[in-house]
Amino acid sequence: MSFIDARLEAILSDEIADPHAVLGAHRHGDTTVVRTIRRGADRVELVLPTSTRPMTRVHSIGLFEATVDGSVTDYRLSVDGEPADDPYRHPPSLGELDLHLIGEGRHERLWTVLGARVRPAGVSFAVWAPRARAVRLVGDFVGWRVGDGLPMRRLGGSGVWEILVPDIGDGARYMYQVRGADGRWRAKADPLGRCAEPPPSRVSVVVASSYRWGDRAWLRQRAETTPLHRPVSVYEVHLASWRPGLSYLELADELVAYLDDLDFTHVEFLPVAAHPYGGSWGYQVTGYYAPDPRLGTPDEFRHLVDRLHRAGIGVILDWVPAHFPTDDWALRHFDGTPTYEHPDPRRGEHPDWGTAIFDFGRPEVRNFLVANALYWLEEFHVDGLRVDAVASMLYLDYSRAPGQWLPNARGGRENLEAVSLLQEVNATAYRLHPGIMMIAEESTAWPGVTRPTDQDGLGFGFKWDMGWMHDTLGYLGEDPGRRPARHHALTFASSYALSEHFVLPISHDEVVHGKGSLLTKMAGGPDAQRANLRALLAYMWAHPGKQLLFMGCEFGQLSEWSEQHGLAWEQADDRIRRLVRDLNRRYRREPALWSLDDRPEGFRWIDADDADGATYAFLRQAGDGSVVVCLTNLSDRDRDAHRVGLPGTGRWLEVINTDSTVYGGGGAGNLGVVGAEPLPWHGMPASAVLRLPALTTLWLRPESAAHPG
Repeated sequence: MSFIDARLEAILSDEIADPHAVLGAHRHGDTTVVRTIRRGADRVELVLPTSTRPMTRVHSIGLFEATVDGSVTDYRLSVDGEPADDPYRHPPSLGELDLHLIGEGRHERLWTVLGARVRPAGVSFAVWAPRARAVRLVGDFVGWRVGDGLPMRRLGGSGVWEILVPDIGDGARYMYQVRGADGRWRAKADPLGRCAEPPPSRVSVVVASSYRWGDRAWLRQRAETTPLHRPVSVYEVHLASWRPGLSYLELADELVAYLDDLDFTHVEFLPVAAHPYGGSWGYQVTGYYAPDPRLGTPDEFRHLVDRLHRAGIGVILDWVPAHFPTDDWALRHFDGTPTYEHPDPRRGEHPDWGTAIFDFGRPEVRNFLVANALYWLEEFHVDGLRVDAVASMLYLDYSRAPGQWLPNARGGRENLEAVSLLQEVNATAYRLHPGIMMIAEESTAWPGVTRPTDQDGLGFGFKWDMGWMHDTLGYLGEDPGRRPARHHALTFASSYALSEHFVLPISHDEVVHGKGSLLTKMAGGPDAQRANLRALLAYMWAHPGKQLLFMGCEFGQLSEWSEQHGLAWEQADDRIRRLVRDLNRRYRREPALWSLDDRPEGFRWIDADDADGATYAFLRQAGDGSVVVCLTNLSDRDRDAHRVGLPGTGRWLEVINTDSTVYGGGGAGNLGVVGAEPLPWHGMPASAVLRLPALTTLWLRPESAAHPG
């Protein structure tokens, strides 16, 4: 057997990982040998710039060969009379710097070199599979069996396998066939595939964006502002069930119009990355770089984001770096060994969710995740990421019994590698995309979640205040007669309000799995439940922190949310929806409600001690001196002559009254105006006597900014 025959047999049997060492053009002294594999072809010709000559079949698999004098720098093929190009004549699509950065875990734009990339000559494919013995590319353009696939070359010790396939482009369907160290072939979707076929298909799809953005003004304004000191009210949406059956393009009309009418500042999407099981709501991701294909193409998702921006609405995505599903065609055991997941099951397997946990300390895995966060921010112009299940990342003993977890190098329970990853993600995202929001769903008291990374914090911009949510919903679920005993539940949040930058979440997690809807969490009969809900919403919008409300809660949906059935639009109470609209519009106009969320002077209790009466009163203030006073009566008794301290005399306007008949209330109130006299009360220099109806929240603001002192 000749040397070439031996190398060819080795390639075909996957014993060496460089098919380009045999295939393509190779100079030997004064001649050049060109070899190509064309399975099933009867006649192959070598097409040179000045001549064409036949190639000889030299192997039964379809290996053709021709020898020409001198060097060959460019050639094409003719296969059974049809023009063709040869994958093995093209140089690598990744440079040495790319490979170096990948090895270090520092390639911030990883998606520009890995995955499928449309180029002038065809499509380049590159995938990281460090312990694979061989990788073949299969697809419509060559066939789907291992034997039909194109052998890919391994680029040095990088673990990256690459090939450029000419004569194909946008829309080509493909997968990788990966032969692991155990000799077994595994069909794998592309980890950096930017488009996928809808489930149950597992196939990746080549895609090239042709979208032309129209949100330049939005991005410029975003970069010049700080969300912490701006109004932020977020509508949380599961896109597939908001109105089931709508595509990204249809949502760009209907959802945008709906949000524009309600005047939310932002929308937050449950994960839109590709996922096979709809019942996971997107939290079990198999395609981290591909928008959910059920709803449309990547460019159609870009169109949705663009339309939201042009309507003045920011876009936040849920992002899931904590874990991934164990489907055998996705990330798990990608090269036949733990590749993306931690190899030790005490760190690599999630006991609650039956999922795999990323190896946060492995440079290439860190790179995959950091670049993925940047990918959504850059390629889709999103305005922030809400990072799911941060607590499960931070603690090595999360949901684990003693002996089932592995301490860190210092003997502690903190996952130091995950901490470092989160710090890197946040610092890099904010450096490259100023004005965005990085938000943590972190349910413990981990210190410094929103502290900058250069001060040893995690570097998030905001943290969900899960404690506020649990305390508030627990309180409102109590019968009014038992609320005095739990009065502190609504005042406790103020004791730590400045420890982090908070979002107040009423999220999807609170209206599923037998928990009922937000409306049915409220105590009492139907009328009382609606009154409680209205009072809660106005209290929440006035409270320090940004607001998040899950879809359906804005119109008082009675039934629990189900992703299978979508929202119960037939249950919509337009009066509650009108309240949410008015709260958003008034909130935007009142800097006192958002400009000093992180400053002690932005909030002050007026009366936090009326446990027996179940009333609360607090003051919000802006740097320009403007103020809003929030009063809440969560008892079932009207307070017809309720005196409350105010920071100034004169006329105060009742700008929100949740008992208004337009919101479905009884219409009790103060005819829109309250007069304050110079009688000190509750530590304030002035006070007013007013009517505070049962289960009602009022907002007051001075008629003239000159009055408050």
